[in-house]
Amino acid sequence: MHILIAEDDAMNRDVIARRMRWEGFTITLAVNGSEALQLARTQMPDLILLDMGLPGQNGWDVARQLKSDEATRHIPIIALTAYALPEDRIRGLASGCDAYELKPIDFERLVQCIYTLTAGSAPG
Repeated sequence: MHILIAEDDAMNRDVIARRMRWEGFTITLAVNGSEALQLARTQMPDLILLDMGLPGQNGWDVARQLKSDEATRHIPIIALTAYALPEDRIRGLASGCDAYELKPIDFERLVQCIYTLTAGSAPG
């Protein structure tokens, strides 16, 4: 399974990517919103892990654009964010995210969410 990780913080990006590779997933990395959009459209990942606080185009804008595009609307998006207020969750889901996971990341929960959203697709 191919996952696009859009995360601007280098340490967070590295930790998430290492863990997802350890789980057996193929990873592509984006460091900002415009790169995430471009890679989602050209790589067509099976799932996107999307930081909401990306520079330039934030995660809410990225999710909205991907879900409004016929070619990418089917790709599940999991918001990864430190924005923990209930209205932040509502905003994330309203923008098109399929799930909303808080940082620090509970990796067991995240991996379960990935399998749920991708209907149990095997890694690789």
